[in-house]
Amino acid sequence: MRPTVVIGAGLGGLATAVRLAGAGREVTLVEARQTPGGCCGTATRGEYRFDTGPSVLTMPEVLADVFAAAGEDMRTLLPLRRLDPFYRLRYHDGSHLDIVAGREAMAERVRELCGAAEADRYLRFRARLGELFAVEWPAFIDRDMTRLRGLVQPGALARLAALGGFRRLDRLAEAHLTDPRLIRAHTFQSLYVGLSPRRALGVYAVIAHMDTVGGVFFPEHGGMHAVPRALAAVAEKAGAQIRYGTRAVKVETDSSGVSAVRLDTGERLAAGHVVVACDLPRAHAGLLPAGAGDWRLRRPRYSPSCLVLHFGLDRRLDGQAHHTLHLGREWSSTFAALAAGRPQPDPSLLVTYPEADTTAAPAGHATLTVLEPTPNLRAGRWGDLTERLQERLLSRLADLGYGDLAAAPRLVFDPPAWVRRGHSAGTPFALDHRLSQTAWFRPAAASRRVPGLHFAGMYTAPGVGVPPVLISGKLAARRVLENPR
Repeated sequence: MRPTVVIGAGLGGLATAVRLAGAGREVTLVEARQTPGGCCGTATRGEYRFDTGPSVLTMPEVLADVFAAAGEDMRTLLPLRRLDPFYRLRYHDGSHLDIVAGREAMAERVRELCGAAEADRYLRFRARLGELFAVEWPAFIDRDMTRLRGLVQPGALARLAALGGFRRLDRLAEAHLTDPRLIRAHTFQSLYVGLSPRRALGVYAVIAHMDTVGGVFFPEHGGMHAVPRALAAVAEKAGAQIRYGTRAVKVETDSSGVSAVRLDTGERLAAGHVVVACDLPRAHAGLLPAGAGDWRLRRPRYSPSCLVLHFGLDRRLDGQAHHTLHLGREWSSTFAALAAGRPQPDPSLLVTYPEADTTAAPAGHATLTVLEPTPNLRAGRWGDLTERLQERLLSRLADLGYGDLAAAPRLVFDPPAWVRRGHSAGTPFALDHRLSQTAWFRPAAASRRVPGLHFAGMYTAPGVGVPPVLISGKLAARRVLENPR
C-alpha cells in the first residue's frame, strides 16, 4: 500500500497520523510551521509563554483513545488534572456561581444562589442533558457523516425530538429553569459553535453537559500546547515522519485518484491517500485538485471571531479561578450585534488564569488571557476596531478588579491576526453550526470525485472543539484503513 500524507499538524492531523502509524501504515505529516499544534499553538512575550488556542479541554477519554491507538497511556505521557471549579460565572449583579464536580455538590451551589425550587429544576435539567448526550454521542458525534445514510437514523432522530433537541437552545433551557443566571450558565456554550442561544438548536445543550457535568481539564505540565507536543511525540514513536517548516502546495492526482503531494521544497511525496487537516477554504483556493470542489462551501457561513489579549502579570491573583466567565448585563442585544457584524455593546468575557502552569511565567508571576467575541472579517471592514476594543477592554478589566493592565507585557490576537495565521474570514472557529452546516451538511470528510482524498479538522463533521476535531482524525484514519490503495 502506498504511503499516506497528512497535511497540517493541528489536533485533527495529529490524531490521524497517530492512528495510522499505530496501525502500521507509512505516514508523512507535513506542517508549514516549525511546531505542531495548528490552532492549539503557543507564543511568548519576554519571559511569559501563552497558549494561543483552545483553553477548555473536555472529554479527556477522547484524547486518551488517540494515545491508546498507538499503544500508549496518556496518563503517563500527558497527565491531566480536573479543574476545581470547572468555571466560575460572575454576573453583573455581583453574584457568582461555581461549576463544580458532582451532582449533589452542584445542586447545592444552585440552591445557595437560586433557591431550593430552582435546585430541583436544575437536577431535572441535568438529567435531560445526560439523556441528550447519550443519544447524540454514538449517533451523530462519534460517527462518520460522509454519506447521507449516516444522518438517516429514525430512532435517534425521534428520541432527540422527544427530548427537545430540535427546539431552540434558549427555549429548551427556559422550559426547565427559571433563574436567568442559571439559564445563561447552560446556554452561553452556543457561542462555541458560532451561534446565539436563540439560533442554536437544543442538540447543542450537549456542550453544556460536556463541560458542566463531565468537567474541564488541564495538562499538569506545559499548558494546552503540551497536548499537540505529546501527540506529535507519539506519532513519531509509532513511525510517522513529521516534516516541520514544509508547506504542501498541491495535491496531485492520476486516473485512480490522489497520487502525490508536491511541497514548496520542490519535492513530490507519493501517496495513496491524502488527509487535508488545515483551513479548508484556503485549501480549495489552490492546494486541492479541481475535482475536489464541495457544494457545501459555495456559501460558507463563518462563526464570529474574537479579540484575545494575553497579559504577563508581575503578581499572582489570590482566589482567581482557572476559568472565569464575566457575564454582562446585556444578553440578547450582544448576540444581535454579532449577527449584524458589530462589536458587542456589553460583551461577556472569558478570563483564563492558568495558575498551575509553572512553565508560563517566572516565579511569583502569572499569565492572564482575556477573550471577547467579535465579528469576523466577512461582516465588514475592521479598521481601527482593535485599538478601540482594547481600550474598552482594559477599562472593563480594571472595573472587574484585575487592576491597571495597560503597561503589562501583552500579546494581541484580533481578526486580522487570525487571517495572518491562516484562518479564513479572520475567525479561528471555522464555520458556524447552523443546521445547514451540521453533520452531513458540513463539508464532506471524503471527496466523492477524487478517491483517496480525505479531510479532518473543525471544518468537517463533527465540527469545532477539541473532542470533535480529535474524532474527525479518528474517522479519517478509519476511512484510510478501510480503503487500501
